[in-house]
Amino acid sequence: MKGGEIMSLEAIKQVTETEEQARTALAEAQAAAKKTVADARKAGEERLAAALAAAEETAKAELAQAEARAAEQAALAQAETQKACQAMKAEAEGRLTKAVDFIVERVVGN
Repeated sequence: MKGGEIMSLEAIKQVTETEEQARTALAEAQAAAKKTVADARKAGEERLAAALAAAEETAKAELAQAEARAAEQAALAQAETQKACQAMKAEAEGRLTKAVDFIVERVVGN
């Protein structure tokens, strides 16, 4: 039975080696999975950061355009207001001359 014992020892050794290989393979697979998850997370964070940066640049550009349009509209409104003020001033000056003439006529005429 000594031959049977040798076979059994060899079989146990082979099973032990196979189990060790399985544990090693499992550990390597787990490490690879963790790395894959970490790489995916990092890539996602990088994409998010890039998207946020692009959105911020777009928002800045749109804000600058809006400010430029607002400044242009304000300048147009100011020009229109100034023109209207000048027209009212000219009209008031014309009425002032008539009022002075009227008062002079009343005072001198009486």
